[in-house]
Amino acid sequence: MRVAAYVRVSTSVQVKLQTIEQQLEMVRRYVKEKGWELPGENIFRDDGYSGAALKRPALDALRDRTRVRELDVVVTVSPDRLARNYVHQMVLIEELEKQGCRLEFVERPMSSDPNDQLLLQIRGAVAE
Repeated sequence: MRVAAYVRVSTSVQVKLQTIEQQLEMVRRYVKEKGWELPGENIFRDDGYSGAALKRPALDALRDRTRVRELDVVVTVSPDRLARNYVHQMVLIEELEKQGCRLEFVERPMSSDPNDQLLLQIRGAVAE
């Protein structure tokens, strides 16, 4: 299993509080519980970039790696760490899936169940 992590903080206050390290620790714990390995080169972190934009250095690099089918799963803490906008979340999830890569959220694992999909939509709307 080729695993990657995506973590992000957008404000200078979040950067100073090192919440990105807390996110990374949560992702590492999740990956370990699954019995997977997370190599350092597969950790994508955007320090100080807003989730309102799709153009972010680490996210761009992650998307490039999925386009060439180098990853099987991407783990992130929650949908709002991926993107603040529900439409952007859906674009990214669909893009990953088309490349044979699934996305897993640590805080609330999602399935294709209609209840989970509705919850994802609600969380996306609240994050905006």
